[in-house]
Formats: sequence, structure tokens, C-alpha cells
Amino acid sequence: MSNTDRPRILIVGGGYVGLYAAQRILKKMRFGEATVTVVDPRSYMTYQPFLPEAAAGSISPRHVVVPLRRVLPNAEIVNGRVTSVDHDRKVALVEPLAGESYELGFDYIVIALGSISRTFPIPGLAENGIGLKTIEEAIALRNHVLGQLDLADSTTDEDIRRKALTFCFVGGGFAGIEALAEVEDMARDAVRYYKNLKREDMRFVMVEAANRILPEVGPELGAWTLERLKSRDIEFHLETSLKSCVDKHCVLSNDVEFDASTILWTAGVKPNPVLSEYGLPLGPRGHVDTRTTLQVVGMDNVFAAGDNAQVPDLAVGEGAWCPPNAQHALRQARVLGDNVVSVMRGFPPQEYKHKNLGAVAGLGLHKGVAVMFGRFKLKGLPAWLFHRTYHGAMVPTFNRKFRVFADWTLSAFFRREIVSLGAMEHPRDEFAEAALPAPRPAAEPVAKS
Repeated sequence: MSNTDRPRILIVGGGYVGLYAAQRILKKMRFGEATVTVVDPRSYMTYQPFLPEAAAGSISPRHVVVPLRRVLPNAEIVNGRVTSVDHDRKVALVEPLAGESYELGFDYIVIALGSISRTFPIPGLAENGIGLKTIEEAIALRNHVLGQLDLADSTTDEDIRRKALTFCFVGGGFAGIEALAEVEDMARDAVRYYKNLKREDMRFVMVEAANRILPEVGPELGAWTLERLKSRDIEFHLETSLKSCVDKHCVLSNDVEFDASTILWTAGVKPNPVLSEYGLPLGPRGHVDTRTTLQVVGMDNVFAAGDNAQVPDLAVGEGAWCPPNAQHALRQARVLGDNVVSVMRGFPPQEYKHKNLGAVAGLGLHKGVAVMFGRFKLKGLPAWLFHRTYHGAMVPTFNRKFRVFADWTLSAFFRREIVSLGAMEHPRDEFAEAALPAPRPAAEPVAKS
């Protein structure tokens, strides 16, 4: 890291808040006014609303991620983790991807770690479940589902075939419903090319602990979505939880049992647990306790926003907190960036206030639901078009916007690819096997004279 007399603004996390806050700070700063350092294990930011479409093959996985070094050429990018923070000395302990940990001094620090999957101690979940928080998981999910179709089409064993064609999704919020709808849509499209399979052979199961799905769009659109997905032969178990999935044998709390080759877990998120090592005031659920100015309570030089922060929602009223969604994260990051520069220059920070504009969800090709400004409701094709227009406009950089819209345009003329590249998850296996020493031939017996 460069050592200068300039103040250092340390941004912990290169996701939504980290990327947009760094962009805003660099834009507002005068040349040489401060050093901006972003620390994240990955060298790219992931646009998470596109993960279901990436899993379904509607968007190329490369177009869902934004390289930090290209977008933030005037910032220092460190690929590693901040494992602890000493606020008295104003130093953070950085653990790089390789080599020894080292201390990095800062004058201002932005906590933008986001969230991780919220899981429960369910037997078999750690061994057999898969999440949908990263582009790697989206790629793995797509390859796995298509690989199971390949397997089912090639076997004559009915038990293996039934298990391969059963897909269990846990969690009926945005992530779970969009993933379920997109993957089912992809599988329905792909199965046309398998001579021994048909849609009726596949079983898609959604398990949700609440009594409804998609609470973000309201009860009316949630009920409409439920009926539409049921009409696609998707099985729903509401007010039900997953009790066990040992050896991919799913046991539900309503006593339903089945084998499933695919178990996708999208039952909520929680703040990154490493926050407990940062010496920050935390809320009851582990979020950083943050003021309306996005400064951490009791710390004027520490800022936090996004999924790892508990930010008062002034648009709703006292006692309300901003929900952990992309809409708030994007707008909080801009205000946060402005406030860091203001505080650094000795000016008062501004409060964050944003009224929720609504919510959109894609349900597969040409299908969706949307609610705008809390009043206007869209269903089907109009909602799907709005979904694509909104997220196409929100994805960072013109480069990614162009590539995403190009993917969508091409998909209007050509069918999506149905090739499983599951071997890419273990690319060295075949070479390693070929490189094993050849077995020595058995020695010929020596003839006795």
C-alpha cells in the first residue's frame, strides 16, 4: 500500500455500497485530497438482482459482475479481508489472499460488507444445499440443473431418475421465487431436446415458512404469483420448514418426504458475522447501528450502509429501518460518499431519506410482477418489461448495460444454450487422472532350471 500524508478513506467491501460509495467519493474529491482504498476478497462487484437470470442462461455470467480495478482506476484495490479494526489507533488488520496479515491505517472507514445467507442447523444442509448470493453459485446451479437432466435422460434406474428430476427451493422471498421461476422456465425449455424426458417428469418444490410468498409486492400480487406458478405445476408447501436433507432426502415439517438432487437455500440473509470483530455498536440482529447521516452511532469518522447497516427510515417514520434491498443500498451509497467528503472538509453531513419506489420480480421469460409507488400494479409481460428496463438501467457502467441489453436482444432471436459445463468446477480432474503414473506390468515369473 502506498504511504502518503494524505488522509485514507478505507472502504471494507466492494459490493453495492462499496463500489458506489467509492465512485462518489472519487468524483467529489479534489486531486490528491485523499487516498481511497477498497478491501474485498473478490476483484469484482456482483449485481445480485441478475443472479436468477444468470442461473437460467438469460444473461452471460461475465455481464453480471463489474471489475473493481476498471471501474475505480484511481482507488487502491486490495484483495483480502479486514479481520479486525482498532478505532483508538485507527488501524485495520488486513488479511490478504496470500501472505502475512498487516495493519493498514485509516482516517475514515466505510463498513460495506453486505450480508450472507441466513441458515439454520438443519441436518444435511451444509453438505447438500446451495445458496444464490454469488455469481459462482449461479453458474454452479445452472450447470447442476442441466447436468441432472443429462443424468436422468441417460439412466434406466427409476429411483436415480426421480431424484435427479426433483428440485427443492427453500425460501419464498424475492431471491427464492425469482430463482424458482427462472430455473423452471429454463428446464421447461431445455427438456424439449431430451428424447426420454418431458416436463411432467420434473418436480419443482417450494418450501416457505410464512403463509404467503413475495411479501415485498403485497398480498394481492403475492397471491396472483402463487396461482400462476401453481399453474406451471410447481408444488408449494407454505407454513412449512425444512427439517432435514441428509443424503439429499428432504424431510419437511408437514411430514412430506422426498429425494431431491437440487436443494437451493434462499431463506433470508443476515449481516456478516465478522462485524462483531470491528468494535462497532450492533443492533439486535447484528446490523451496525447507524444514524440518519449513515455515520455509526458514537463515531463520526465511521460510516455504514446497505445490508450490514441498521439505517433509520425517515420516509416511513420513527422506529422504522430501511429494508436490505438494492434500491436503498444504491441511494445510501451516494449519500454516504457525499457525507464522507463533507465531514473530511469540515462540513455537516446530510440525512438519508428515500421513499421506496416499489418492487419488481421476474418470473421467467415474458413473465413478472411489479408494484410502483405503492399503488400501480403490473402483471405478466408489462411487469417483465419494467423489470428488465429498471435493472438494465441500474446495473453499473455503460459497458455492462450494453452487454446485458445485447444478451436480451439476442435471446429474442435465438434459443438459450442448454449445455452443462459442470466439469468446469473441477477442471483439473481429467488431467490429474491422465498424469497418474501408469501401473507397472506384473513381473514375469522366473523359470527354474
